[in-house]
Amino acid sequence: MQPIQLFELASKQAEWLSVRQEVVATNIANANTPKYRARDVTPFESVLKSSHIPMARTNPAHFAGDTLASDRVGIEENDLNQEIGIQESGNTVALATELAKTGEIKRQYELNTQLIKNFHGMMLSVVAR
Repeated sequence: MQPIQLFELASKQAEWLSVRQEVVATNIANANTPKYRARDVTPFESVLKSSHIPMARTNPAHFAGDTLASDRVGIEENDLNQEIGIQESGNTVALATELAKTGEIKRQYELNTQLIKNFHGMMLSVVAR
């Protein structure tokens, strides 16, 4: 029997979401700071590709076993938001974009938590039999 990697994967995503929320909160906090450049984290897919969690391949038709999330989450400067451009102060933070990111982070975290909760319940029901 192969170990279940779902809990480790969910933990990596929760870490990534925490780092992303911190970066977005820093962007919002510095919305009025002159010459501040908005930042964001690298996509979670890049974290998955650099992980050491082996993916189980139960059927030859399934994707090849790439490895899944490193402990380091890259932080990079955001692309320039064309709606606001660079403000007079040299700041590139678009508050509407950053607030939309906080909603996205919240939804992803809730999905992650709900999946783990349901999977945990399924495992408990199997063990109880």
